[in-house]
Amino acid sequence: MSTPADWRHAMTDLSGRAALVTGGSRGQGAAEVRLLAECGARVMICDILEGEGMALAEEIGPAAQFRRLDVTSFEEWASAARALHDWAGRADILVNNAGIINRTLIANTEPDAWRRLLDINLTGAFLGIRTMAPLMAAGQGGSIINISSNSAFSGHSDPAYTASKWGLRGLTKSAAMEFAADSIRVNAICPGLIVTGLNRGSPHLGPMIGLTPAGRAGEVEEVAQLALYLASDASMFVTGEDFVIDGGFTAGAAYRRVGVETGIMAR
Repeated sequence: MSTPADWRHAMTDLSGRAALVTGGSRGQGAAEVRLLAECGARVMICDILEGEGMALAEEIGPAAQFRRLDVTSFEEWASAARALHDWAGRADILVNNAGIINRTLIANTEPDAWRRLLDINLTGAFLGIRTMAPLMAAGQGGSIINISSNSAFSGHSDPAYTASKWGLRGLTKSAAMEFAADSIRVNAICPGLIVTGLNRGSPHLGPMIGLTPAGRAGEVEEVAQLALYLASDASMFVTGEDFVIDGGFTAGAAYRRVGVETGIMAR
């Protein structure tokens, strides 16, 4: 039986592991990069934001490298995967974090904008899994973490973004079944309101915080801590799952608001 010390070690020691994080130059991705490196992993920061990515790699030191990666390019994915393996000698962890948002309704979304968002948010993750899974299988397995959203449980006002995040949940479950025999675990993290450069200044922040039962936005570090758990040996029996981290929003924010405003939830 594992002791508390064994559990802490399993959840926080990534020594000897190699990770690749897309969209890792800033925001939520950068928080994931920092924590994985702090826990002993060698982390390849992949992004199209070269200046920020190189600065982050310099900040972290020898445990990190930056490589430019357009996640919509299969050729660039193949090159990045080879570079990770050449540098670290293995591939253990993939965090498909790269993503964009349109903030347009169906009536206002141009087909090219729809395709571009799906290419980055969903096809990019597919290409990452297709590229990295064989390297993991050739080793001792690994963990793939897809960053979805709590929008993947409802109808968000950005239909392209919503469709991509619902799609990530389906891709996660299919990949988890396909690669289970290779000891590769595949899970999705579904954050709620996390303030990053992607949404800072958006008019929806105030109303969203007002609806969130926890009464605040989440922190990028909180998402990173969940990613660390899924990357670590502490989650060896976890695959094909959606992990919602949204301060209770998906659990029933609208019902809670009605209860508060009508006095049903008064204590």
